[in-house]
Order: sequence, then C-alpha cells, then structure tokens
Amino acid sequence: MQHHVLVVDDEPDIRELLDLTLSRMGLKVTTAEDVATARRALANENFSFCLTDMRLPDGNGLDLIREISEKYPQLPAAVITAYGKVEDAVVALKMGAFDFVSKPVDLNILRKLVNAALKLRDEELQATATLTDNDSPFSNDGLDKLTGNSEAIQKCKAMIKKLARSQAPILVSGESGSGKELAARLIHDLGPRADQPFVPVNCGAIPTELMESEFFGHRKGSFTGAATDKEGLFQAADGGTLMLDEVADLPLHMQVKLLRAIQEKAVLPIGARQEVPVDVRIVSASHQTLRPLVEAGKFRSDLFFRLNVIELAMPSLMERRDDIELLAHRFLKEINEQWDESGTPVISKQAMQKLKDHHYTGNVRELINILQRAVTMCENNIIEPDDLMLEQISIKDSEQALSGPDEDQTLDTYIEDIEKKMLEDALIKARYNKTRAANSLGISFRSFRYKLKKFDID
Repeated sequence: MQHHVLVVDDEPDIRELLDLTLSRMGLKVTTAEDVATARRALANENFSFCLTDMRLPDGNGLDLIREISEKYPQLPAAVITAYGKVEDAVVALKMGAFDFVSKPVDLNILRKLVNAALKLRDEELQATATLTDNDSPFSNDGLDKLTGNSEAIQKCKAMIKKLARSQAPILVSGESGSGKELAARLIHDLGPRADQPFVPVNCGAIPTELMESEFFGHRKGSFTGAATDKEGLFQAADGGTLMLDEVADLPLHMQVKLLRAIQEKAVLPIGARQEVPVDVRIVSASHQTLRPLVEAGKFRSDLFFRLNVIELAMPSLMERRDDIELLAHRFLKEINEQWDESGTPVISKQAMQKLKDHHYTGNVRELINILQRAVTMCENNIIEPDDLMLEQISIKDSEQALSGPDEDQTLDTYIEDIEKKMLEDALIKARYNKTRAANSLGISFRSFRYKLKKFDID
C-alpha cells in the first residue's frame, strides 16, 4: 500500500520542493498552506506521516502537533523549524512530535526522517494486527528484559514504549545500578533505529584531553600520535543511538562542543575543515540530579534543556521491593548458565526474606553481586541467610552511628570521616576492585581514584 504524507507550509516554493522530494520516494503527497486546510485533510484522509512548518498564517504548527497527538496518536508528525530555533523544536518534541528538521531543509536528513517514521508506523500497525485479547501490552516486545510486576516498573515499561516512538532526546535518571543503560537500550530496540548501532559511552571514563577526539574523531596528522584518520563515537552511532552515560561528568568545554553537535546534527573532527553530518538519537543518563549542577554553574543550562526534553526516571530497588523475588530467581538462573553450574540454587524462605528486607544502595547491580556471592558460598545448592553475607547493621543503627560530630570535631572533619569510611567499605565489598567500588558509590572512576589519594587509602 502506498504511504500518504501530509505537508503543511505557507511558502509555495517549499511545498513544491517537499512534494517533489517525497513523490520521488514513491509517496503520495497532499499539501496544505495553513492549519485549517490541514485539519480538513486530516479529517478526510488516512495519512501515514505529517510534516508541518512552525509558523503558519492562521496558527502554529504546535497546534497541529497537539491535535495529532490527541486525535491521531498512531500518526507520526515532524516539524520544520527556523534556523537556530532549537527551543521551538524542544517544545514540539515534548508535545509528541516524532522529530524535527531545520531550515534550510537538508533533503538527505529529511529522507532519513521520513523513512524512519514510516518504518515505525508500519511496525506498530503490524504489532497491533497480531495482538490478541490475551496478550500482555508488553509481550513479545523485549520489555520482559525489565523484570517485575510492581506499579513502578509497569509505569516505567509504558513510558519506554512511548519514548521509543519519538526521536526526542531522553534523559534517563536514577540511582547507580537501577538499570539506566538497559532502559536506554530498550528505547533503541523498540524504535525505528533498532537495526542501526547502539553506542554506549561512559563520559566519566574518557580522559579530558582525549574527549574531543573520542566523540568527534580526528584527521591523520592533526596532532602528535594521530597516525591515521579516526571516526568518533558520533560517526560510529550514525543512524542509530548514542548513549551518554554519566553525562554530568563532562567538562564545560566539552559541553559546548556537544551542544553544537546535537543542534547542528554535524560534527567537526579534529584537523578537518568541514563538518560531517550525523544522524544520531541522543539518550543521556546520570545518577546525579542535573538541575542543581546547572544552578551551581557546573552544567550548561542550554545543554540541560536540550538533553532533558523528556525524562525517564528509573525506580530504585527500594521503590519496587515486590519485584525482588522475581529478580532473584531470574539472576540465579542467569548466573547458573554463565558459570555452567550443575543446577540453579534454591533460595530458602528465610534468605529470601533477608533479601527483601535489605537496604540496597547499589540497587539491582548490588542484588546481582549478593547472589553471585551466595552461589559461591552455599552448600547443597540451597542459599541460606548466612550465605548472603549481608551487613547486620540496621538502617536505624546506621542513623544512630551518624547522629552527629563529636564535641571536639568540626563539621568538615566529621563529613570527611564519613566519606573515608564509605570509600573503605566500598572497597571491601568490591574485594578491592576499584572500578566496581566506584560504580557502587555512583561516582566516576576518576573521582574515586582522586578521593583515595585525598584520604591516603591504599
């Protein structure tokens, strides 16, 4: 069946250009010069995609986006924005727009956008056609990788499914170990870019002096050691998704360059004279709350609003205790398969209750570590409470232990004592694996190494 596209723009030359371009792609095209004409067309025709300008004689393209989201939720729509008007695009994306293109319209980018939108619509129609009354709304779509039936995780799954329909930049927030990368990967896998690369990068793990080359690439001879041309992470993710994990760790000078790359959809490799266009969806993540960093001047506000078009908050394990039993059984099965053991261990009722009562600071990642330890320690394939090796200090005891500084102690030294003890405890739990210890505390390896030096911890 031939796809039918609606183009809304008040400039005849642009309507003609878009009509010609889309027709050559084998699409049927209907054009409208204002909001009223577009509304009549939407009411009388079955469209597969809508592309609208922002500024129209009798209204705004945002009015159409809002109406399409409400009345025609299965119809992907994109907006054409004036050059430099990124704020308009952000508002449109928040209202439910699939994506945006800037004037002057790059026809190659437009073709990719349209193909992605039509692919998404076809996949959704096919999925709807094969869905039976007995099917779960999350069956056969990969969301079962996010284990759990709690209300918090069900809301999370529904949000992920909705976000996969859009090309809007997403900020995934949540505590360390809560599954931010898994959520980002699911958004990618459920969207129209699923057959293209998913490239995750930990921003805190790249040395500052190498960041520009890692992100944007370089040309041969552009600096000492640049023996060959090298593609950056943006080029590696071209057509797919680039996940910027721990984006709060980016230094300010890189935040400026990242903002330009996102806005212009192009990167300038070190030593190159011309920018290289890239088609990348950005999903960023951070265990730190970015807004206080913006207020403190440590994170650019313009980049924050560009990345945080839509926020997906991953619930902590404390918010989804009902899922702990399901998660434990799943992880035990996976550990058994990975370690090639003779049989999956069974958790006793008492041990399971201990797992449910435990205060998790490392969330799902901590639960996995506990279970790996328990599998090693247990006898006869039965995990008992002692095999979990959980701390016996209750939350209440911890609060009493940290009730306040001694009379002869300043606030600064008191806080330093707490920080030092947390570092030492993290090292012990991680069996002195520094990378794992840093992850459990939710800080970058670079910050962790600095703190070890600061407190003279060997």
